[in-house]
Amino acid sequence: MPAAKPAVAAPEPALVVIVGPTGSGKSDLSLDLAERLAAEGRAAEIVNADAMQLYRGMDIGTAKLTVAERRGIPHHLLDVLAVTDEATVARFQTDARAAITGVLSRGSVPILVGGSGLYVSSVVYDFQFPGRDAVLRARLEAELAERGPGALYTRLKAVDPVAAARIGASNGRRLVRALEVVALTGAPHTAALPDNPAYWMPAVTVGLRVQRAELTPRLDARVEGMWARGLVEEVRGLIPHGIESGVTASRAIGYAQALGQLKGTLSQAQAIEETQQITRRYARRQVSWFKRSPDTHWINAGAPDRVDRALARIGDPAQPAEHWAPGPAS
Repeated sequence: MPAAKPAVAAPEPALVVIVGPTGSGKSDLSLDLAERLAAEGRAAEIVNADAMQLYRGMDIGTAKLTVAERRGIPHHLLDVLAVTDEATVARFQTDARAAITGVLSRGSVPILVGGSGLYVSSVVYDFQFPGRDAVLRARLEAELAERGPGALYTRLKAVDPVAAARIGASNGRRLVRALEVVALTGAPHTAALPDNPAYWMPAVTVGLRVQRAELTPRLDARVEGMWARGLVEEVRGLIPHGIESGVTASRAIGYAQALGQLKGTLSQAQAIEETQQITRRYARRQVSWFKRSPDTHWINAGAPDRVDRALARIGDPAQPAEHWAPGPAS
């Protein structure tokens, strides 16, 4: 994760990045920005950096734009995985960089959009990811299934308390990966994320800022809307495609709870409430990740001039970044 010391970017950004918590309006800003750039004679294409929007059929719970909602603007890395595939940040890094390189080769501006902090950072910065060990991974996953994430969390806390605090005690998949990295490299998982990373290519990052008092009811309403728009039926339709066995997809926020409702382990009210709670926690982690980057230029999500301000930042990336102001959302 980028830390206190800013990385050095070239004065002319080749890549535009839009970040922020769930429900802050990143997709709308990316579309508005692409249209304004096109009006100025600079075609733009959008590259998705939301891990769950990579999956085919996972639309309602991820707030994925429909083809009609994309305003004719090319989008990349949507619907590229089956629900049985495992999403990994290393694979995403390769795919996203290939997509961005393709956009640039067409003379267009690539706009990377998403709230998955590690996924975004893996593309923007020069991150190197440790390899994998199938035997070790299988052993850790068997332990996870037998003993639950709490045991893995305790082990990780002993060898890498920073990673343990960042991941939390309930994310079994990420705990497995962190322990795998520690075992393979002999170093903390956090050592794989450089303190002062170099940019992969010149980039400018715009963040959308929402105060917690405004964001929480917005997120709660968003979850209720997911159920109203048919999330449970969407998940029911994904069961024949194997979502229950999907390592990543089955644990996605909202999808795990909808599966629980279909299995009868959760009532609809419980599924909605649990999803709301997890979504709020996830949004706080997103804010914590992104606001630590000193190069991000933060714009209030509701600002009527947010597109103009984003364009100004792109046009003059050397201007001082506007940091996340302290307050209820910090």
